[in-house]
Amino acid sequence: MNAQKRREIFARLAAANPAPTTELAYSSPFELLIAVILSAQSTDKGVNLATRKLFAVANTPQAILDLGVAGLEQYIRSLGLYRSKARHIIETCRILVADHRGEVPASREALQKLPGVGRKTANVVLNTAFGHATVAVDTHIFRVANRTGLAPGKSVLEVEKKLLKYIPREFLQHAHHWLILHGRYLCKARRPNCAECPISDLCEYKGKPSSA
Repeated sequence: MNAQKRREIFARLAAANPAPTTELAYSSPFELLIAVILSAQSTDKGVNLATRKLFAVANTPQAILDLGVAGLEQYIRSLGLYRSKARHIIETCRILVADHRGEVPASREALQKLPGVGRKTANVVLNTAFGHATVAVDTHIFRVANRTGLAPGKSVLEVEKKLLKYIPREFLQHAHHWLILHGRYLCKARRPNCAECPISDLCEYKGKPSSA
């Protein structure tokens, strides 16, 4: 895929949705961090249902620490892997209080030292909470990047590096959310909706219908 096609793809996505954002509900960098940790193998809708109750009673590192693992589990037990997530979150809150004055750090290195926080989670927080021009490659973005030919790669890190290299600078801030939403609602895993896709004529997916 050439640079002209990539630019046009993002120009169309931007025109359709000028200010995309996460579907996770949050009101602070800390709430976003907890929501993203909880989102592993869970839907955003499910996470929002859990955090709505959790954040009403505990939405700071110290408040969640005060709940303890057992107390936190009561709020997130509807989510997959909730026991391990609860342990990770409690330890993350302990580190935030002890080492960061209860604030979420705005660096990838510091974020990835927190339990339950990998590169993808760190990138989501950096992009969404702090406005860093980076891309968190989840399953949706990995699929869209490979299927369309936008930034094909065999690993998540390879795709991330290619996206950062190929996406025009003026679109990089919002590219993460445009690609996630595109993969979630149009370029679906089992059956992409090519007929309603705004970038179908630019896409290099060999399996799309000839009329798309």
